Amino acid sequence: MTNAPAGWYADPDDARMLRWWDGAAWTDVRQAMPAEAAPVPRAAEVTSESARAGWRRLPVWAWALIGLLALGIGILLSPLFAVLALVVLITGIVALTKRTRTWLGFRSPRGAAVATSIAAVIFLVTGSISAAAYGHRPAAPVASRTSPAPVVALPTATPTATSSPEDALGPIAFHGVSSAAHDTSATAGRSAQEVLATLQVKGVAAKTGYSRDQFGQRWLDVDRNGCDTRNDVLGAQLSGVLRRGTCTVLSGTLADPYTGKVIDFVRGPGTSDLVQIDHVVALSNAWQTGAQSLTADQRTTLANDPLNLQAVTAEANVQKGDGDAATWLPRNKSYRCTYVARQVAVKAAYGLWVTQAEHDAIARILDDCPGESSATSVFAVPAPTPTVAPPVVVPVPAAPAPVPAAPAPLVQAPEPAPAPEAPVPAAPPASSYYANCSEARAAGAAPIYAGQPGYSRKLDRDGDGVACE
Repeated sequence: MTNAPAGWYADPDDARMLRWWDGAAWTDVRQAMPAEAAPVPRAAEVTSESARAGWRRLPVWAWALIGLLALGIGILLSPLFAVLALVVLITGIVALTKRTRTWLGFRSPRGAAVATSIAAVIFLVTGSISAAAYGHRPAAPVASRTSPAPVVALPTATPTATSSPEDALGPIAFHGVSSAAHDTSATAGRSAQEVLATLQVKGVAAKTGYSRDQFGQRWLDVDRNGCDTRNDVLGAQLSGVLRRGTCTVLSGTLADPYTGKVIDFVRGPGTSDLVQIDHVVALSNAWQTGAQSLTADQRTTLANDPLNLQAVTAEANVQKGDGDAATWLPRNKSYRCTYVARQVAVKAAYGLWVTQAEHDAIARILDDCPGESSATSVFAVPAPTPTVAPPVVVPVPAAPAPVPAAPAPLVQAPEPAPAPEAPVPAAPPASSYYANCSEARAAGAAPIYAGQPGYSRKLDRDGDGVACE
């Protein structure tokens, strides 16, 4: 009530009475509330109305200042607001799931749902502000502790070139398998015409999905010699090469086989691009004639195979584009046989096909140089050595060893039959008596020995003890 003017106001202690406010404090003067009188504003209403009127009187710059101040405080305290909103969000979810009031004292599921939704919005907004304001800042790079390689001064009389970005990167190692699709038997020891006869003739496939990245990082160290492919090609195909270190080609002279021109190469901005490396079989053409089915490692090898790379002038490389032998041939006619022979060798090594128009264009060129040999990719694995089967030796059966004669069976002499026992004459009865030997013989008792019944001395005439013998 400090800002309210003096007057009658509703008594804060009794709503039916009016009480005098002297502008500074309540007095003890009271009177009854008139029955028909308009309602008298309460002191709190007067105060709030006065406050709103005061806020409305603020100038625009004050509102802008208050807004910026509130924004700054919000950003500064956004992590705290995000944490508080997350706590309310989790608590609201628990309250809705378990149907409990929780420590926030939600009076109804609807109140919990409203509070949870508001907390989710506040958490997302403050979390985003916090991430933007206090996001991770990359740490300053730590200086390498390795000692720098000694710098070898080049002769001042030799032109030097400003280093290019590829020098700073150095060779990029290739971690795949460097291999062509076919072994050396596809091209080794054959003429270009013979190899051309082995290539499939088909129409071009769709270019859908093609990009240079399908053939790996540019200028990798595929052969793992410590140098990137571009410097390998420049060092091999330029003359009078000057290097920095063992790899980087600083200068040299190019005899462009496509145009027959001779130009100087000097590494540096604005000069390096005057000599470019052409893919003899353009990568786009390779993609549309079978490279889509190669592995990623085989496509990377194809893009870095010296057989498929030629240093040429930028002019010739741009003119060729991704043309095949049916749409573009080198201006230098003396190189055309070698050029199409290399295209045939590349396509044979990597299992690519040719279109009918391309086949016919190559065949016409090779008709003028039937002896043109086919080169072989350094990445083609050696063909397996044919294994000569040893002659089959039919063993001659050895003469059977003589079977020892079976020994003659031992024939045992039959044991002599036992001598028949002399029949023992039945003993005559004790009362036997023989009048003579005839009677004894008739009775079967002869001979009669002494002591046997029927023996008598008259029958034993010789007295030897045997009668009737």
